[in-house]
Amino acid sequence: MADQQTTMPRWVPLLLGLLGSTTCGMLLYAWSVFIKPLNAEFGWSRAEIAMAFAICCLIFGLMTFPAGRLSDKMGPRKVVMTGGILLAIGFILSGFIQSKYQLYITYGVIAGFGGGMIYLPPIATAPKWWPDRRALATGFAVVGLGLGSFLMGPLATYIIEKPGMGWRYVFWYCGVAMGIMALIAGAFLEPPPAGWKPAGYTPPAPPAGAAAPKVTRDWTYEEAKGDTKFWLLYLAYFCGSFAGLMVIGHLAGFGRDAGLTAMAAAGAVSSLAFSNAATRILSGWFVDKIGIRVYFGVLFALQTAAMIAIFQLGGSVVGLSIVAIVIGWNYGAMFTLFPATCLQFYGPTAQGSNYGLLFTAWGLAGFAGPWVGGWLKDTTGTYYLPFLCAAALCALGTAIIFMTKPPEKKHA
Repeated sequence: MADQQTTMPRWVPLLLGLLGSTTCGMLLYAWSVFIKPLNAEFGWSRAEIAMAFAICCLIFGLMTFPAGRLSDKMGPRKVVMTGGILLAIGFILSGFIQSKYQLYITYGVIAGFGGGMIYLPPIATAPKWWPDRRALATGFAVVGLGLGSFLMGPLATYIIEKPGMGWRYVFWYCGVAMGIMALIAGAFLEPPPAGWKPAGYTPPAPPAGAAAPKVTRDWTYEEAKGDTKFWLLYLAYFCGSFAGLMVIGHLAGFGRDAGLTAMAAAGAVSSLAFSNAATRILSGWFVDKIGIRVYFGVLFALQTAAMIAIFQLGGSVVGLSIVAIVIGWNYGAMFTLFPATCLQFYGPTAQGSNYGLLFTAWGLAGFAGPWVGGWLKDTTGTYYLPFLCAAALCALGTAIIFMTKPPEKKHA
C-alpha cells in the first residue's frame, strides 16, 4: 500500500474540482446576461445570439470524451491546465468580436473546447480519493456549475452597467480570472497512488455465510462502450438533459406569457439556479444512504410531474418558483448521479473515458433542447407542446433507469 504520509489531503481534490466546475459554470450558465447588450449593439436576434450558447454547449459536451481519454492516459493536470489556457483565450477574444460568426468561433468553439477539457478530469479524479463517499465526492466536484452562475450573473451585470465599461469588459476581465482559476485547479490535481486508501478505511466485507467473492476487475473503456447498458444510460442522460435544458432555457419566457412581471419570472430562474447548485452535494449524500437507482428513479418521476404541473402552477409567483425549485433540483442531481452510476457500473479505472463518452449526451441535448423548445413555441404559439415533450422524455428516462441494473463485474 502507498505510504499515506506522502499523499496530499484528500479534501484538496474536492476543492480543485469545485474550482474547476465553478469556472465552467461561469462559462455556461450566465450567458443570458449578454443577450440584451449584444442585441442592443449589433441588432442580432435572440436566436442568433442563442446560437453561440448552443455551439458552446455542443463543443463543451463533445470535448469531454477526448479530455477523459487524455486524463486517463496522461493524468488530469496537463488536460485541465491546457483547457484553462484555451478557455481564457476564447473568452478574452470574445470581447473583441464585431460579427456573430466571430462570436461563434471565440465563445462557442474555442472557449467551449477549453471548458470541456476542464470539466471532466476533476469529476473522474475526486471519487478515487473518496472510495467511502464516492457519490458525495462527485457531487462536491460538480457543485461549482451552479455556483458559477451565482458569481457570474451579478458580477457580469455590475460590469455591464458600470459607466465607462460594458459587456466587452466582462469577457476581458472574467476571461483572465477564469483562466487563472482553471490553472490553479489543474496545477495540483492528481490521482492517488496505486494501492492507496484513506486511513481507517476498510472495503465492505461480503455478507456472513456468503461464498468467497470472485476476483474481479474494472471494465475497460472498450468493454464499457460495447455494453448495451452503457447506451441505455446514454439515452436516459440525453432525455433528462434535453428536457431540463429545454425548460430552463424558456422558463422566464413562460412566466412572462403567464402574466408575471419580468422580476417575478427572473426570481423563478434564480430559485432554479439555487436548487440546481444545492442538489449536487446533497444528492451525493442521499445516494450514499439509499442507493443510486432508487434515488435516480424518484427524481426522474418527480421531474415528469413537475413539467406537467407547471401549466397549473406557473401562473403565480409562488407556484412557478416551487416548480422551478423542483426542476432545478432534479436537473442538477443528474450531474452527480450519472457519473456516480457510471462509476458503479464500470469502476474507477477508465472513469475519465467512460464518463467522458457518456457526457457527450449532454452536449447533444444542450445544442438541440433549447432550440427545439423555441421552434415548437414559435410554431404553436404556446409552451404547452414543448413542456409536454419534456415531460414525455423524462418519463422515458424514468423507465430506462428502472430497467437498467448494474452489469456483472469482469473476472480478473
